[in-house]
Amino acid sequence: MALPRIRTKAGPLKDRFSQSRMRHGRRKFKIKEDTMSVVINTNFAATVASNNLAASNDMLQKSLNRLSSGSKIVNPSDDAGGLAVSMKLSAAAKRSGAAASNIGNSVSFLQSQDGVLKVTGKVLERMSELRTLYEDPTKNSSDKANYDSEFTALQAELSSLTSETFNSVSLFGTSGLSVTVSENGTSSVDISSKDLSSTSNGIGSLVATGVTSLASVQLSDITDAIQNVATYRATNGAEQSRLGFALDVLTVNKANLEAANSRITDVDVAQESTSLARWNILVQSGTAMLSQANQSAQVALKLLQ
Repeated sequence: MALPRIRTKAGPLKDRFSQSRMRHGRRKFKIKEDTMSVVINTNFAATVASNNLAASNDMLQKSLNRLSSGSKIVNPSDDAGGLAVSMKLSAAAKRSGAAASNIGNSVSFLQSQDGVLKVTGKVLERMSELRTLYEDPTKNSSDKANYDSEFTALQAELSSLTSETFNSVSLFGTSGLSVTVSENGTSSVDISSKDLSSTSNGIGSLVATGVTSLASVQLSDITDAIQNVATYRATNGAEQSRLGFALDVLTVNKANLEAANSRITDVDVAQESTSLARWNILVQSGTAMLSQANQSAQVALKLLQ
């Protein structure tokens, strides 16, 4: 059975929509599109590609310079502030190295001084032994003369030891030395004077003009001289110990200064190699795209044919 048509006041649905279109007219929607004119004198795409290629090539050259030099700062413009800090750190590290070298030389001076004092102690030990043997009542005058002969030779050796030098600097005397133990020169260590030829604090009483034989010296004079030399050696050892600790501090400071400077100036090869690969690819792709952009203007020639 056929269904009846449904009508409204305006008639069937189809007729209603038809009447509405006729009454209001058909609406047209237009989409505005940006178009680029075909020109010859100006090639915008080529200009952009050229700028990108120039920037990529500049970064590629910087990356090559950094890897070839091993330094992140090839030109001052790369890191002006870092360059200033690097110069100060580098100078401080070099001063630390120089101060460490000076300390090492001072330690060598003290070691040479101690070597002489050690020999002096052995000479004094032999003198005290000779003085004891000299008192043996069973020795005749010839025997004692032989002891005096050795004693005289030992006196000459003692006099020679008091005038020893290190690089033309006297090991013994009335004036001491001062050694700088910091890179900024504000800290120093004094090496005390050791007057080995002194009659009160050295061995002067044994090499005096009036002492010509064992009979003219007392055993106490020799033992006092041994005590003086022992005191000098103890002082020498204490000064060597202090200089050794000062050298340890300088060595640590120098290493840390160099490490800090390295963080500013030395290039990270792994990171820079990655950057090099990136800029190399961008230069190659930029070159290819610039070539394509330059050929795009040939479209205008086809239109003129």
